Amino acid sequence: MTLSKPFEVCFVCLGNICRSPLAEGVFQTLINKQGLENQIIIHSAGTGGWHVGASPDARMLATARKKGVQLTSRAQQIEAGDIRRFDLVLAMDRSNLESMEYLCSPEMAAKKLRLFRSFDPEADGDLDVPDPYYGRDDGFEHVFQIVHRTCPPILDYVKSQME
Repeated sequence: MTLSKPFEVCFVCLGNICRSPLAEGVFQTLINKQGLENQIIIHSAGTGGWHVGASPDARMLATARKKGVQLTSRAQQIEAGDIRRFDLVLAMDRSNLESMEYLCSPEMAAKKLRLFRSFDPEADGDLDVPDPYYGRDDGFEHVFQIVHRTCPPILDYVKSQME
């Protein structure tokens, strides 16, 4: 499984301070455990720019820390060039997906953009990861459970694309 260029994955939510940095941290933990950190590069971004430069939300940091996951990213906003560069871009909800579809051609969108929960074995038709930002603390735990069970199938998919 050796590529000349690492496979790049980006997780995208609205502000890049809750859902996408969590997915980045969980996914990074998975690839580190499998020794793939030089073959798979992970990013996260937001469709909005309100939080650019900020650390992840303190409630998401606390939830991740309790589960042994480090969140080290800083918020950034996704741009059209990012979609061209990344091999796979995973939107946390339909609104994020639609925002990114405006940044690229329909062909590129079909090739690179996917909903994160399209890989969730328990999605049962609900393909949006709920945004916990304005909710209670249990919303962060719920999002962690979704992300935690969905990242392994995403990694399996990425590895299949690298073969």
